[in-house]
Amino acid sequence: SPLFRDSQLTRGGAVPGWNAYNEQLDKNPLTAKAFTSLAGFFLGDLLAQLFIVKAPTLDVRRLITLSIFGFIYHGPSGHYFYNWLDSKIQGTDGKTVATKVAIDQLIWCPIFMCVFFTYLGLAAGDSFSVIGNKIKSDLFSAMQGSWKIWPLVHAVNFKFISTKHRLVFINAVQILFNMFLSLLGAK
Repeated sequence: SPLFRDSQLTRGGAVPGWNAYNEQLDKNPLTAKAFTSLAGFFLGDLLAQLFIVKAPTLDVRRLITLSIFGFIYHGPSGHYFYNWLDSKIQGTDGKTVATKVAIDQLIWCPIFMCVFFTYLGLAAGDSFSVIGNKIKSDLFSAMQGSWKIWPLVHAVNFKFISTKHRLVFINAVQILFNMFLSLLGAK
């Protein structure tokens, strides 16, 4: 779609700030993607706390912890991983897209989830033994949750979205998935 592949097209200005965001992606891609992921994790946990958990008070520490994870890990690692993947496996045909989705879900997903649970454990002051048990008990559940959403999302992502815009597209969907992750992480 030219809308996502050409940063000058904004469908009549329907996306406020799109040109400024694209400029930042060109000038400071790592920083732009880190802040995009910070926002995605912030909104995902905020919405989870407000509408799913319905806690009487906002858990600000949890909100900050997850937002920092988006900033220091999700954005930067996503930037490097998707740039690497797109450089090694080029194209948007069906076989290429399926290969990228498989690599994302079978290799990247377990790595990402292990880092996520480790980060949360360290942030909570847990021992490596506790973190290891958390990974053993919840990794497969997290991956199953991922497999219900991300293969279809990434099929669209790898077929229609440019490398430059992969993370902003992922973060839009990630807000909903982060609601799931924040619940799993708080379990």
